[in-house]
Amino acid sequence: MSIVMQRIYDKESPLGGNRVLVDRVWPRGISKADANLDDWVKGVAPSTELRKWFNHDPDKFEKFKQRYKEELEQGNEQQETLEKLKKMATNERLVLLYGAKDKTYNHAIVLKELLEGE
Repeated sequence: MSIVMQRIYDKESPLGGNRVLVDRVWPRGISKADANLDDWVKGVAPSTELRKWFNHDPDKFEKFKQRYKEELEQGNEQQETLEKLKKMATNERLVLLYGAKDKTYNHAIVLKELLEGE
C-alpha cells in the first residue's frame, strides 16, 4: 500500500497516482483542470465544526485526531469512502491532496494513518 500526501498549492510537480482531494471545500485559486484530480471525497473531511475548533492549533492536535476518527467511524458513507481509498492504494499510489498550510498538523495526516491501519 502506497499512500502519500501533497499540499494542492505546492508548486512542485504533482505526484502521480490516484490523486484525491480530501477537503470539504474546494481550494481557492485552483482550477479543476490544474488540480488534475481522480476524485474529490468531501465526506471524509472533518466536519466544519471540528475544523473550526481545531484551527490547526498544535496543542489541540491529539484531541482533534481522536474526535476526527470518531466522526469517521460514525458514518456508513465515510466507512465506504475509506474502503474505496484503501482499494485505490492497493493497485497504485494514492495521493491525498489537501489545502491546509500546516503540513504537520492537518486532517490528511490522520486520514493517512487510518488508511494505513496505524
